[in-house]
Amino acid sequence: MTEENTSRSIAAVERAMDVLLLFGRSGRPDLGITEIAQELGITKAAVHRILTALRNRDLIIADPVTRRYALGPAAISLGRAYLARTDLRILAAPELRRLAGQCEETATLSIRRGDTRLYVDQVVPDRELRMEVALGIPLPLHAGSSSKAMLAFLPDVEVDGYLERHALDQLTERTITDPDKLRKELAAVRRRGYATSVGEREAGSASVAAPVLGHDGHVIAVVSVAGPQTRFKPRMAECAPLLLAAVERLSAEFGYRPGVN
Repeated sequence: MTEENTSRSIAAVERAMDVLLLFGRSGRPDLGITEIAQELGITKAAVHRILTALRNRDLIIADPVTRRYALGPAAISLGRAYLARTDLRILAAPELRRLAGQCEETATLSIRRGDTRLYVDQVVPDRELRMEVALGIPLPLHAGSSSKAMLAFLPDVEVDGYLERHALDQLTERTITDPDKLRKELAAVRRRGYATSVGEREAGSASVAAPVLGHDGHVIAVVSVAGPQTRFKPRMAECAPLLLAAVERLSAEFGYRPGVN
């Protein structure tokens, strides 16, 4: 094989990997050829060829009625094998314990599920008055620091899609319900690297949250520190650098390199 042919083969493999990774990070259950072509900047003909190759290996499946594509059984097997080796909660547990100890407040871990967020772990301090969260309950992506930290670091197209699909329900008197105001808030979150909330999702609470990023720079989880508003609000700025250090270490575990990814 000539050097030119080798380069073409490598480029074709890289495009196929880009398509496969898009399914993994999109948060949507399925994708169409046009969507994939637009998001990756490649032709629809090229997308069709790639999807055909991936279908031949059961990495992608197609719905014959909708003509949309989703991850196949082979891709799911790969994901399970990875999770068996690298469990997010196991990796995050030491950081949650450290944060809870340093800030003397509750440290939490959240993941995204479609258009919702849910807590999957927490470490609660040994204090009489403390915050505790309900694990596994779907929560909206517009209210509270963990939700805003997740939404802020999603691609713009996904933020736009979320705002088109959902009304910004008012959970408390402090919930941001205006889309333009929320967009400005998300931009501020991206600039400083973390989100804050004082009673936006739950009255009487205060929290700071920051994203854990994967090797491709996309959000895979969010870590937060939360406590009673009267006690924690004055200490949010003090705990923010500790939180950022924690998510930086976790992101490195998943291959994220600032300035490289």
